[in-house]
Amino acid sequence: MTTTPETMTASVLTEALEIELRQVPVPALGRNQVLVKVEAVGVCGSDTHFYETGNIGDLVVKGPVILGHESSGTIVAVGADVAATRIGARVAVEPQTVCRRCEYCKRGSYHLCRAVEFYGAWPVDGSFSDYEIIDDDFAHDMPEQMTFEQGAMAEPVSVAVHAVRNAKITEGSKVLITGAGPIGVLNAQVARAYGASEVVISDPVENRRRFAEAHGVTRAIDPAQTDFSQFEEHFDCYIDASGNARAIDAAIPTIRPGGIAVLVGMGGERLELPIALMQHREITLTGTFRYVNTWPAAIALISSGTVDVDSLITGRYGLGDVEEALLKGKTDPLAIKTMVIPGLGAAAER
Repeated sequence: MTTTPETMTASVLTEALEIELRQVPVPALGRNQVLVKVEAVGVCGSDTHFYETGNIGDLVVKGPVILGHESSGTIVAVGADVAATRIGARVAVEPQTVCRRCEYCKRGSYHLCRAVEFYGAWPVDGSFSDYEIIDDDFAHDMPEQMTFEQGAMAEPVSVAVHAVRNAKITEGSKVLITGAGPIGVLNAQVARAYGASEVVISDPVENRRRFAEAHGVTRAIDPAQTDFSQFEEHFDCYIDASGNARAIDAAIPTIRPGGIAVLVGMGGERLELPIALMQHREITLTGTFRYVNTWPAAIALISSGTVDVDSLITGRYGLGDVEEALLKGKTDPLAIKTMVIPGLGAAAER
């Protein structure tokens, strides 16, 4: 086994609005795990929410935790039951471990496992560090043409793949998406990859609409300036990537009878819906909980160039600048996706 350091540098959330750069032990390998030298980590809105409030719903930070879950890197050591030939592999990390024994795991819905441990959600450490461990089969090989930043983007692309699968998008589908942030734009690109002939995206921010128009959508609209009645019963499926109750309410009547609504964005605890309309049209409403069996598809979409992730990346920071990276989406109106690169120093590229 390759010799690895006993300690590593990590950005540790100690409480809301407090992150410390610490030296911590390199995590110990389990028999079926690999140790990954982290090369790139995408900043997710959930990381920012944990940083600002110390919780997301019933997920509460009760002690120090390393945030981050959109990662890629190089395998530098393996557990006793993992082939040594995996050392040196470039991998995109699926950031969860599951029990593999419950009914959900056995039927292939392992993302619903009651014992799931998701990276960067207390008490499970995440990826804003020099190294991380992951189950061997959740370290997905990347083709040589994929960069580490592209590998880290396999996680948000997986969110989109899972949503598009739940929406049953296929050739000729007409799709409405609300929210043109990174997840909304990736949903648009994946929807087109799955055959959607029309993808309309709604967002109040002009810069996001312009970006979306260059990345997969057929039309970008301003909800404040749009009469949604023109789309009555027009769309086969609707994906919300905003979590905004008003956006969802305005979108539901645009779904045709027998259509599907998929809620991806995290909003409030409760939501009012036009139940009579949904019943009469037999509209299916579902949510998404992360992803399941999506990494091979996400890697293929990115590595083939079918989904463009490079243009979403608008900033890069080292581990010493994680706090700034977490807030970049709020402090810079032109920011789309920020990367943390452990190998960068404090004077990171902006």
